[in-house]
Amino acid sequence: MRAILGKKIGMTNYFNNKGEMVPVTLVEAGPCVVTQIKSADKDGYQAVQIGFGKAKKLSKPLMGHLKGSKSKSRYLKEARIESENLKIGDTITCDVFKEGEKIHVTGLTKGKGFAGTIKRHNFARGPMTHGSRNQRRPGSIGAMFPQHVFKGRKMAGQMGHVQTTVKNLRVEKVDMEGNIIAVKGAIPGPRKSLLLIKSAD
Repeated sequence: MRAILGKKIGMTNYFNNKGEMVPVTLVEAGPCVVTQIKSADKDGYQAVQIGFGKAKKLSKPLMGHLKGSKSKSRYLKEARIESENLKIGDTITCDVFKEGEKIHVTGLTKGKGFAGTIKRHNFARGPMTHGSRNQRRPGSIGAMFPQHVFKGRKMAGQMGHVQTTVKNLRVEKVDMEGNIIAVKGAIPGPRKSLLLIKSAD
């Protein structure tokens, strides 16, 4: 498995070799720096920590952690990728992915704030006429027995701003000069949000 961190730029259209217009999301992928390598012997599992972006100011503990990689990464993420050919301080660029291959993209969805049941769970509204006062109310949330609301009941609350992964998206274009990957379809999160891109294999 291969992985890279990136920043969402936005959506646009792309014309492929067949002349078809494809909706794509542009992602500024890398360059990323390998900041830590975790092994099964020492840490109990095998993973690679990669850093992305440049921080304006680092805390002293973080400066000590990044001393070996000589980087000032703003974002740090772990990925369960092969570490045999990697060492601390190596750079991962967007050419780890090829055009046409499938990837998994993980990010934070757009936060919608506190939302009611109609917006959050697609509930139907009540009648708007004949004196009805039940237009956007949630309705019954339980019976008299067992005298408590069951866990998992769909109710109003915080909507969005949760981590989600969209799987098997297709890489349409890789631009090495601008460190940009064009991914077919939509990707979770607002513009400028952090993304973790992993290969589907």
